Amino acid sequence: MAVRKSQTRVLIVDDHPVLRSGISQIINQEQDMAVCGEVSDGKKTIQTIAQVKPDVVILDISLNGVSGIEVLKDIKTHYPKLHVLILSMHDEAIYAPRALRAGAAGYIMKDEAVEKVLLALRKILNGEVYLSERMSAKLLSRFAAGGEAAISSPIDLLSDRELEVFNLIGQGCGTRMIAEKLNLSVKTIESHRAHIKEKLNLGSATELVHQAIQWAQSEKLVTI
Repeated sequence: MAVRKSQTRVLIVDDHPVLRSGISQIINQEQDMAVCGEVSDGKKTIQTIAQVKPDVVILDISLNGVSGIEVLKDIKTHYPKLHVLILSMHDEAIYAPRALRAGAAGYIMKDEAVEKVLLALRKILNGEVYLSERMSAKLLSRFAAGGEAAISSPIDLLSDRELEVFNLIGQGCGTRMIAEKLNLSVKTIESHRAHIKEKLNLGSATELVHQAIQWAQSEKLVTI
């Protein structure tokens, strides 16, 4: 579909074709918006942005073979003024604060009505931040409490990369496989595992795997 000069250009980065199609149809029905491109491989995001020059990116947080948070950081490094809306099926209480810290302008759950994507897009294009009312209230409460009260779960203690490693452990990936997936050394992954055990107060590798599996199942991350 050709994009008129007066229309906001939207790039969709998601590895689920049905979801991309549904969002594209909703956006392309709007007079002032149009989808200028779709990406299924998060590693091609920067290249595609350079080609299609979007005004806003809708980015899935869980992409095949790469973390959406890492893609987001990459986007903000190359295009710091580009608006990014995170669209995810994963717990906003854990991921929304991380996404905002990484530079996202909004976070919306995939189980929300598709029409809410339009609301979120318009808000962030207007210079505002979009979060669900529940998440907005929770973040305000954390901010008001400050200090240790801002940590609602031990998982919050993990860095973005440590959480990514933790997720992959829960999906049954060994150290070498994780290193290959993340393009990191085995030694680096072993270091992340050690830090995760320490932060989550886990005594052994077996406890780490057990905890990670429980986490992955609760987060429904077994599809990567």
